[in-house]
Amino acid sequence: MSLSSSVDSGSSVHSGAVDSGVGVPPGRAVSGGARTARSRVRLRGSFALNELTTMFGRIRNLALLGALAAIPLALGVAIKLTTRHPDGGGGFISQVSNNGLFLVFSSLTITLPVFLPLAIGVVAGDSISGEAGQGTLRYLLVAPVGRNRLLAVKGGALAVFSLVASFTVAVSAFVIGLILFPIGPVTLLSGESISFGAALVKAVIITLLVAASLLGLCAIGLFVSTLTDTAIAAMAVTVGVTILSGILQSIPQLSSIQPWLFTDQWTSFADLLRDPVYTPNIVHNLLIQALYVAVFGSAAWARLSSRDVLA
Repeated sequence: MSLSSSVDSGSSVHSGAVDSGVGVPPGRAVSGGARTARSRVRLRGSFALNELTTMFGRIRNLALLGALAAIPLALGVAIKLTTRHPDGGGGFISQVSNNGLFLVFSSLTITLPVFLPLAIGVVAGDSISGEAGQGTLRYLLVAPVGRNRLLAVKGGALAVFSLVASFTVAVSAFVIGLILFPIGPVTLLSGESISFGAALVKAVIITLLVAASLLGLCAIGLFVSTLTDTAIAAMAVTVGVTILSGILQSIPQLSSIQPWLFTDQWTSFADLLRDPVYTPNIVHNLLIQALYVAVFGSAAWARLSSRDVLA
């Protein structure tokens, strides 16, 4: 009788694991990975909040944000030491010595092609594959979190990180600009002059647009992260896709496909510094990012839904 009860009990446990979509190998006890995963779900009752806490609590991610914040400092100091006679010529960098607010625009221009995508690639590549590599993915799904919820939370966390990373650059540049350079009315690219307050509002909107420009890359990284259990490989592929897109963007013979690249209108934020604002490139950029989020988000969902999670 006791033997039968034991068998029934063991069958129930195994059946519950199978119903959750995750196979638990016979004889494997609930490990520290399970306790970690369950605590992440139960802590303060919000998996999304705990995902953000985990993301911004990792030393690696904080170091990435610190490196992004240091770029405007290095740029500002270099301009301060090397510029003797400001001439107000073209380009954001040449305007920095006349108005520190242009350090925000210059820093975003410099970090967007390489440094911001590098940070996003590292975090996005680690999103799912990192859980699998650490052995917590299976237990997160058993907790239960569910595959759809897990993917939605991971994607939302990546969007938040892109926003934080963009504002890290902008806020650092703004503070350095205030310290090192004069501040005043801003002359737009179209020649009109606006007040410092109005220009500051534009700087905030531009930073939001830069963050939105990274959403397509977030979706690509999330999808790549579902393909492997090796986080470093997913990071490398995500960053490599950005580099490849940039190379394709620079080849004139590929002009027919360039409008469909997620990097095509990354610098369209400069059109906000015109009066009136030139919107076609901005709209095109946002539509392309939405398309990439839809396509690669769906691909990530399809992959994760059909994936056998064994680790």
